[in-house]
Amino acid sequence: MNKDEPSILITGSRGIPARHGGFETLVQNLAPYLVNRGWAVTVYCQESGRGAMWEDTWRGVRLVHVPSVLKNPYGSILFDMLSLLHAVRRTGIILTLGYNTAVFNVFVRMLRRFNVIHMDGIEWKRAKWNGLLRLWFRFNERMAVTAGNVLIADHPEISARLSGLNSGRDIADLFYGADFLHDVDASPLLRFSLEAGRYCLVIARPEPENSILEIVRAYSARPRGAPLVVLGDYSENRTPYTEEVLEFASDEVMFPGPVYEKPVLDALRYHCRCYFHGHTVGGTNPSLVEAMGASNFIIANDNRFNRWVTGSDGALFFSAVHDLEGKITLLFSDRLNESAMKQACIDRFRENFTWEIVLSQYEEFLSRCLGKAGMD
Repeated sequence: MNKDEPSILITGSRGIPARHGGFETLVQNLAPYLVNRGWAVTVYCQESGRGAMWEDTWRGVRLVHVPSVLKNPYGSILFDMLSLLHAVRRTGIILTLGYNTAVFNVFVRMLRRFNVIHMDGIEWKRAKWNGLLRLWFRFNERMAVTAGNVLIADHPEISARLSGLNSGRDIADLFYGADFLHDVDASPLLRFSLEAGRYCLVIARPEPENSILEIVRAYSARPRGAPLVVLGDYSENRTPYTEEVLEFASDEVMFPGPVYEKPVLDALRYHCRCYFHGHTVGGTNPSLVEAMGASNFIIANDNRFNRWVTGSDGALFFSAVHDLEGKITLLFSDRLNESAMKQACIDRFRENFTWEIVLSQYEEFLSRCLGKAGMD
C-alpha cells in the first residue's frame, strides 16, 4: 500500500462477493468504487471452519478471510472480535458495519483509532431473539453511540433515535443504493415457470418482523389467478414460523428457496406485477430500495420507515391482514392507478437511491473522516 493512499478497513459484514444481505451488497459496490477512486480498501470476510486467516484480492480489494467454528450468532461475535483485533494493527480509518458487537469498538476507541460505525436498524426489536440476546443488542447499541467517532444512520428516524441517545454525537445520514433496471431479460423466469407481469413477489428472510405470514395469509384468502413467489429458506432450516407460513399458504404460493444470482433476482423483480414489502423494524431496507429501482408497484407495511423511503405517494400501504387482503383484491380488480404510484416511486429513487448518488456521498463523507482522523 502506498503511504499516501487514503485507506479504509471494513469490518462487520460477512464479506464479499455478497450472498447475505444489505451490508454485504453495500460493501460489494462501495469497496471497488473506492479502489477505482484511489483508495486502499480491506474487507474482512467471515468463513466457516478452522485455521489461520488468509488473504486474497477481489477487483482490487484486499480480502481478509477469518475462519470461525462457532454457529451464528456466536460465530459472528467471534468474527467481529478477530476482525477488529487484526484491523487495529493496520493503517487506515475503520468502518464497522452494524452495532451488534460494539463493545469491541470501545477497545478500538481506547487505541485512538478513528472508527466509523454504520448503525443497523432497531435490532433488539426482532422477534427471533430471546431475552438475553435482546439485552445484548440494546447494550451494544449504547456502546456504539459511545465508541464511534462518527455514526452513520441509514434513515432519518434512525438518526433521530441516535441523537436522542447521545445528542453530542456526529451523525451522517447515508442510505442504501440499487441499480435502476430497464429492459431486463425475462428468460430466467422460465426456471420458475413464470410469465412476466403475471405473478407477485416477496424477497425477505422468513422472520416475523418481515410480515411474511401476514402477506401469505392475505394472498391466500381467495384465488388470485396468479402465483405469489416467496423467496427464502423454507425447507432446509425449518422453524415454527416457517411451518406456520407454509401451513397458511394456498396452492398459488410458491416457495422456490433462496436465490442469489443477480440476473435471476433482477428478472424476478423487474417482471413482477407487484412487490410486497413487509419489513417493520429499522431504517432504509435494501430490498425495498431494490424494488424501487426495478420500477415495481409496491404494497408495503405501513410504518414511518417505509413511508419515508418510498414517499407516501410511491406505494400502497397495509396495516393488518384484512387490510392487505382488500388491497390485493383491489390490485387484481385493475381499479388502482398503478402507473402514477410507480412513477412517484421511480422519481424518488432517482433523486436519492441510485448507486451513483449513494457511492459519491459515501466517498465524500469518508474523505471528511480522513481529515478528522488527521490522515488526509
